[in-house]
Amino acid sequence: MKVGINISIDVTKIDKARLIEGKKGVYLDLTTFVDIDEKDKYDNNGFVSQSQSKEEREAGAEKTPILGNVKVFWKGGESREQRAQGYDTGLDAAREAAKAEGGFIDEDIPFAPYGKGEFA
Repeated sequence: MKVGINISIDVTKIDKARLIEGKKGVYLDLTTFVDIDEKDKYDNNGFVSQSQSKEEREAGAEKTPILGNVKVFWKGGESREQRAQGYDTGLDAAREAAKAEGGFIDEDIPFAPYGKGEFA
């Protein structure tokens, strides 16, 4: 299943010592935990923080601060297995109903909500 996720971070909380100089730019390793089925009281599905190294985690180093929040804004339709088995999600009926009501359906847009998934 595919999901669309918005991530918002407070860049003032970034520990600049954790920035990594690479060949093509400066990078920041982040970690996020997302629960696509549940939201907190602020409508977020998770959080994002700067990543810790394996050595830091094993040594019990203090956790890095939370930099921001994660919101799922789109959930994909059926899984590959369901499509392969001909699983009926009712999307054909939804397409026909939308067309009958004069709704906009464009099968050529890969991220169009009709037939491709549902907005969270």
